[in-house]
Amino acid sequence: MVKFSDNAFTKIFSIATVSATVAMLVSMQSCSNSDRATAPAIINRDSLPILKSIGVSTLISDSGIIRYKIISEDWFIYDKKEPPYWSFEKGMFIEKFDENYHVEAFISADTAYYFETKKLWELRGRVFVKNIKGETFKTSLLYWDQAKHEIYSDRYMEIQGETVLKGYDFRSNEQMTNYSIHNSVGTFPINEEKQTPVPDPEKMEEYADTTQNVNKSNNKKS
Repeated sequence: MVKFSDNAFTKIFSIATVSATVAMLVSMQSCSNSDRATAPAIINRDSLPILKSIGVSTLISDSGIIRYKIISEDWFIYDKKEPPYWSFEKGMFIEKFDENYHVEAFISADTAYYFETKKLWELRGRVFVKNIKGETFKTSLLYWDQAKHEIYSDRYMEIQGETVLKGYDFRSNEQMTNYSIHNSVGTFPINEEKQTPVPDPEKMEEYADTTQNVNKSNNKKS
């Protein structure tokens, strides 16, 4: 049987106490580092898009019939927002078709939002529309209610046809052929040199095709 002196026992107890203290501190530090390393990131899922597409050129159908062609630099879908919506922050060009796939109207805007549950488009910035009769419409805010089949705006609107009409509180059918405008500023002869040309969809589509090819190439490399 091995006996320890009082001094030896005290030394062993001291060493054991120090060792236990050091081990405890190391363990606490390790747990602390581990907690920091594995702490889950706080992400607000509602703020993230379910879809993000760059270089968009796509056809949209309604009831099995192709109704629109959309060209845009980007397209985001936020399905968790209230209400959910599509976002086109870098501009958008739309061709609207009739049932026989004939173009009824051209629409472009700096920014566009589509609220899917309401079937409502909100077009902002430099909004430009050209109807089948060649009349053009310019404003800074335009709503297109597909559920009610009407287009409207309370902002300043300029219409160029055989004459120039300027005013507010615009209302129209979806084809932009039967419309009214209130608080009219007046009608003026058209200055042919100052007419705004229709945005060139081919250039926008060329950009979309180029971007899609670049994305495909990058995906193959990765």
